[in-house]
Amino acid sequence: MREQLVFRAISDPTRRSIMAMLSDGERSLNDITANYEMTRPAVAKHLKILERGGLISVRSQGRERLHRLQPDALKTVADWVNFFSQFWDEKLENLKQAVEMDDE
Repeated sequence: MREQLVFRAISDPTRRSIMAMLSDGERSLNDITANYEMTRPAVAKHLKILERGGLISVRSQGRERLHRLQPDALKTVADWVNFFSQFWDEKLENLKQAVEMDDE
């Protein structure tokens, strides 16, 4: 289930953009919203999806809630990509061998 939440969260370009922004450090909802042409509630909805996926965490500081990237959650994505990369590695190796044989 957690895996589905991670992939759902990263499927949207706005959420990926928010994650990139948070890679520079914590941001408040107002700071994040200022970078997009959408309403605060729309940005808050994106943040909630990222939080459910474990890709960001939220902490309170006074009256503000600060959002922070949790890059360890991307391990799920990296593991999935790495699993399928073995197939590409094999195909690329076969292509390399075929090209080298043609060169001889």
